[in-house]
Amino acid sequence: MSEDFTRLVDLASEQLGGEVLAANDEFFAPKENLLRSGKAVYLEDKFTDRGKWMDGWETRRRRTPGHDWCLIRLGLPGILHGVIVDTSFFRGNFPPYCSLEACAAAEDADAEALLAPESQWVEVLPKSDLQGDSENRFRIDYPERVTHLRFNIFPDGGVARLRVFGEVVPDWERLAAQKELDLAAIEHGGLVVAASDMFFGSRQNLILPGRARNMGDGWETKRRRGPGHDWAVVKLGAAGTVHSAEVDTSHFKGNFPESCSLDACRIAGAALADLSTADWQELLPRTKLEADRCHTFEEELKPLGPVTHVRLNIYPDGGVARLRLIGKLVGAK
Repeated sequence: MSEDFTRLVDLASEQLGGEVLAANDEFFAPKENLLRSGKAVYLEDKFTDRGKWMDGWETRRRRTPGHDWCLIRLGLPGILHGVIVDTSFFRGNFPPYCSLEACAAAEDADAEALLAPESQWVEVLPKSDLQGDSENRFRIDYPERVTHLRFNIFPDGGVARLRVFGEVVPDWERLAAQKELDLAAIEHGGLVVAASDMFFGSRQNLILPGRARNMGDGWETKRRRGPGHDWAVVKLGAAGTVHSAEVDTSHFKGNFPESCSLDACRIAGAALADLSTADWQELLPRTKLEADRCHTFEEELKPLGPVTHVRLNIYPDGGVARLRLIGKLVGAK
């Protein structure tokens, strides 16, 4: 994938259910910090009874052969494209090297099962150099769906955050049995592939699970000072017919869009350049929005049949917490 992999989904995000299942050591700082949302922070005068408080996962100084490791269950299974090993604020105590292994296991596999000899781990990132107090980026080229990771650091030390970017690969057999589902949902393979602006909030927030926690958990553009309007394009997890739509402006009160509209098209394997010339058709006419409210549209939607992409237009700018596109997969009974 040629696009910057950080534009993809963080499959290990704790907001999506990612979890650090086990670590061989977490003497100075707990393993759970590794997947925390938000950037790491540094509090100069904060100490614990074990030493300096650090916002990350940090092991003790190793005095024997070997290396430290932790096991991670991805929040959503998928195909890996890249990782960020963030060593922010770890300067004299970061690991000089790391590596990453992956496997496809049962969703509820525990640490004991994952560490059993029969587990089939594949090295997806060989032992690689790390820099301290840095976002270390590594592209990954492994085409298989994975569910769990083993993150190795050599020989010991601290890592603030681990971000794991890739394409979500859902259980389509299970989803096809559902009468209707959110075709845009990130957990169903949806992806916001482009947006006019995301100065205050990531475009991917639009399709995260659950209700937005606050204004920062949505998609928000800067104040528009010229003509035009803002927009975001969602690639559905699979082609489907949209029967209802939800445009949720929760938490957006003085900065919600005045109105919105939806366009849709059907195009297989579209590159971003293709979308600008696609045959976009109006799914929802321009409709007035209200502040801090979840708007549901059903009768207002036009019967376009199966589509693969939907464009949310907001006028002229502002913030939207969530977008839901409820419908039926093509071929579903």
